[in-house]
Amino acid sequence: MEYAIRAEGLAKQFKETRALAGVDLAVPTGTVLGMLGPNGAGKTTAVRIFATLLRPDAGRAEVAGHDVVREAGLVRSVIGLTGQYAAVDENLTGTENLLMIGRLLGMARGEARARAGELLERFHLSDAAGRAVKTYSGGMRRRLDLAASLVGRPRILFLDEPTTGLDPHSRGELWELLRMLVAEGTTALLTTQYLEEADRLADNIVVIDKGRVIADGTPDQLKSQVGGQVLELRPLRAADLGAAHALMAEQAGPQAKIEGEGVTAPVNDPELMPAVVRRLDQAGIAVGELTLRRSTLDEVFMVLTGHHAEPAPTGGTDDGDADDDEEKLTAGSVS
Repeated sequence: MEYAIRAEGLAKQFKETRALAGVDLAVPTGTVLGMLGPNGAGKTTAVRIFATLLRPDAGRAEVAGHDVVREAGLVRSVIGLTGQYAAVDENLTGTENLLMIGRLLGMARGEARARAGELLERFHLSDAAGRAVKTYSGGMRRRLDLAASLVGRPRILFLDEPTTGLDPHSRGELWELLRMLVAEGTTALLTTQYLEEADRLADNIVVIDKGRVIADGTPDQLKSQVGGQVLELRPLRAADLGAAHALMAEQAGPQAKIEGEGVTAPVNDPELMPAVVRRLDQAGIAVGELTLRRSTLDEVFMVLTGHHAEPAPTGGTDDGDADDDEEKLTAGSVS
C-alpha cells in the first residue's frame, strides 16, 4: 500500500508542555484521515510538523515519501494547508488573493490568472471575484481560503479544523468540496472537533489524547469499541427519569447515563432491550420513546477521553504550543 503521510514516534515538547509523546500514524494515498482529540491533545502540533512549520524533537515523519526535516522543500512543493481561520487578505479581491499566491509560487501572470479563474468558478465565487474579501461571508472566506491552498495543485492537504465557526450550510458546502477533491485523488488529513464531520468525511480516524494515539480505525470500528448499538429511553413523564435511569442501570450496569430528558446505555447483550421493556412494564413507567441505534463518534470520544468533544476556543490553537497567529502554507510557498 502506498502512503501519503507516515509518522513514527513523533515527539515535540514546548517548555513544560509535552505536545506529542510518540505518535505513529499512516495515511494511504487518496484517503481522508480524521484526527480527533480534546483541546491540547497535540493535533495542531502534528499538522505543523507534517507541513514543515515545526521540527520534531524525536521520531520521524514523511509526506509523499519525503522526510519533513531533511527534504522540507520537496514536502512544501506537494502540500497545501488550511488552518482554523481564513488567512486571505481581506483588502484584496478574491481574484487578487489567488493571483498573488500564484505569482509567489512562480507562475507566469497569465497562468496565475487562469488558475485563479478556474478555482473561483469551482468554488462558486466567480460572482464575487472582483469584490474585496472583507465583504465576503464567513463561508465564502473559508471557500476562498481552501481555494488558495489549491493554487499550486497540491497532492496532499492538511485541514486544521477548517469549518470552525461556520454555520451548518457553509460547513456542508465545504464538505462537498473536500469530497470532490478526494474523489480526484487528493489525500487529506483533517483535524476536527465536529464528530459528525469526521464520521461523514474520514476513511480512517485516529484519536489523540495527551500527545499519544489512543485509538485508530474506521468510524465503524471505533463505534464497535463502545458497543455497536445504544438503547435510548425517554419516559413519558419527566418525573420518572430517575426511576428509569435506576432501572436501566440495573440491567445495563454503570454505563447507563442520563442525557437530557432520557437515559442511554450501550447494548452489549441482545437481551437488554426486552429485559428493559419487561422491567418498565413491571414498574409502571410509561414510555415516551424507546429506540435502538448505533453508537455515535461522540460516544466513542467520551469513552476514550472522558468527556465530550468541544470546539477549540476562538482565537487560539488547540495545543497551546505556539503563538496564536494563524500560520498558512500553500503548496511551495515557503522556501
